[in-house]
Amino acid sequence: MASDQVVSKDPTLEFEESCFAAGHELVIGIDEVGRGAIAGPVAVGVHAVSAPGSPFPLGLRDSKLLSEKKRELLAPLVAEWGHGAVGYVSAAEIDARGITWALGEAGRRALLSLHRAGVPVARAVILVDGKHDWLSPVLRAPLNVHTMVGGDRACASVAAASVRAKVDRDQVMREAHEAEPHYAWASNKGYGAKVHYDGIATHGLSEHHRKSWIK
Repeated sequence: MASDQVVSKDPTLEFEESCFAAGHELVIGIDEVGRGAIAGPVAVGVHAVSAPGSPFPLGLRDSKLLSEKKRELLAPLVAEWGHGAVGYVSAAEIDARGITWALGEAGRRALLSLHRAGVPVARAVILVDGKHDWLSPVLRAPLNVHTMVGGDRACASVAAASVRAKVDRDQVMREAHEAEPHYAWASNKGYGAKVHYDGIATHGLSEHHRKSWIK
């Protein structure tokens, strides 16, 4: 089920509270990071908000609207605010099965982590950022999935998921940089910056590259 497009830059709990008023006990926001990278995994963050809940961290916004320093400062506050997880799908899996499947599978893996932690995922409203429901096709059992264009800017649960995914994936790419610094992943995080392509031209492709994406 798709919700109307939103344009707010500062998230609220308006959507989540409307779900609680309708009798739902839990909302899980979902957002992805790394969809357009040419190296590294795609990451999907999930964050659960239940009623009644505590206020979300001051300064929380979509991760793309925050500096790296601000995201790093917010991440532990987001973790304290509620349960969450990040699921990953590797570059090799993306090459083998495509990015749309990879997004859904990473989301499924993150939700499975929540389930294993005791979060009642099956009873939640699942809110996916964007207009396309890439999650439902990979699920083993149907969930109550909604989509919202701009959900990462409007809804605190999705903004929290975006911060979780971005901070976690950035750390993965910094660790990969330590082993292969010639691609400058510490700065470009696997996206197609010139210095990244220069590294490919000199050193070739690594196991972390999405080989089918690089011409």
